[in-house]
Amino acid sequence: MTGLSEPLSAPLEVGFDYTRSLGPVHRRFATELRGRRIVGVRGSDGRVHVPPVEYDPDTAAALDEFVQVGTSGTVLSWSWMPQPIEGQPLQHPFAWAFVLLDGADTPMLHAVDVGSPDAIRTGMRVQVRWSAERGNGIRDIACFEPVGDSPAAPEEDPEPVTMITSPVHLHYQHSASPEESRYLRGLAEGRLLGQRCPECGKVYIPPRGACPTDGVPTEEEVELPDTGTVTTFCIVNVPFLGQRIKPPYVSAYVLLDGSDIPFLHLVLGCAADEVRMGMRVRAEWKPREEWNYTLQNIDHFRPTGEPDAPFETYSQHL
Repeated sequence: MTGLSEPLSAPLEVGFDYTRSLGPVHRRFATELRGRRIVGVRGSDGRVHVPPVEYDPDTAAALDEFVQVGTSGTVLSWSWMPQPIEGQPLQHPFAWAFVLLDGADTPMLHAVDVGSPDAIRTGMRVQVRWSAERGNGIRDIACFEPVGDSPAAPEEDPEPVTMITSPVHLHYQHSASPEESRYLRGLAEGRLLGQRCPECGKVYIPPRGACPTDGVPTEEEVELPDTGTVTTFCIVNVPFLGQRIKPPYVSAYVLLDGSDIPFLHLVLGCAADEVRMGMRVRAEWKPREEWNYTLQNIDHFRPTGEPDAPFETYSQHL
């Protein structure tokens, strides 16, 4: 397919920073790492597990006997990473290796910084290279490197680590379906395009290509107005990372006139506690020069001032 019929495709990134609190075992492990020390925990069979586990793998009993182990160890096995990807410990070729630290009975997986696969071998002695910035859990270990100079001395009484933040990012290429592509091209022109099921007559926006009820293709396009009715809504009071509007504000499901499925958008232009089910709203479009292939061309919906829609006109869509 060529021209306007060609499906749209664009890079898509989904990401957030996940902050979590640590339990007593992981808190101790992370705190010791901040102090340039490594601890494991002793199991019921006497083995020292590194990184420490919260519960015994054989008995499931809670474990709390911490054991300090060395910051040097032995490579048990390894594989070469010729092309590192985003988020990995090193951004140049390196080896992933299972390293058995001195005093430990279980190996830990980490990066070993060597120049080539010829420079690493099973049985090789390696030591920790500490990160310049610590307090980030396992990332306090930048990597391992061949044993050489003495590593940095440990610190006394490091500040406890009770929470860590882990960045989570996913990059991929999203290719829209032909139906979705026509819908997105319509948005770039300021049009709202849905599709009608030939069996039940329901109009879906965004179009799905097939009716989920009847399982038949939905080929008839329907252009919808930018007015609709609030079916259900939520008042957002809690701030979060990346939030572009100061709470409180309303996120609502809007049923466009002539459609049979609501979609989620913002309702602004009035106090949050004034939004209600049945409220009539109209799209507030961004300036034309800011339009793209996205529903974000509509900045938000705002009340029209019309009387509320009767409950029976939207109750079946709740």
